[in-house]
Amino acid sequence: MFWTLELASHLEDAPWPATKDELIDYSIRSGAPIEVVENLQELEDEGGEIYEGLEDIWPDYPSQEDFFFNEDEY
Repeated sequence: MFWTLELASHLEDAPWPATKDELIDYSIRSGAPIEVVENLQELEDEGGEIYEGLEDIWPDYPSQEDFFFNEDEY
């Protein structure tokens, strides 16, 4: 399983919190690349675990604070 920012971006508007099956269904219905579906299928699901956000799926997912963009400059 591998994630990139591009692949993860397809789940940003997912209906969080969600189960693995709900995320797979969402990614298929929204037309996400097959790699997203495959990555979700590879998640170790422990009986309907609820994922609160992308950070639960990809712990290294960068947050807004990780980008050094100063909005005051623009």
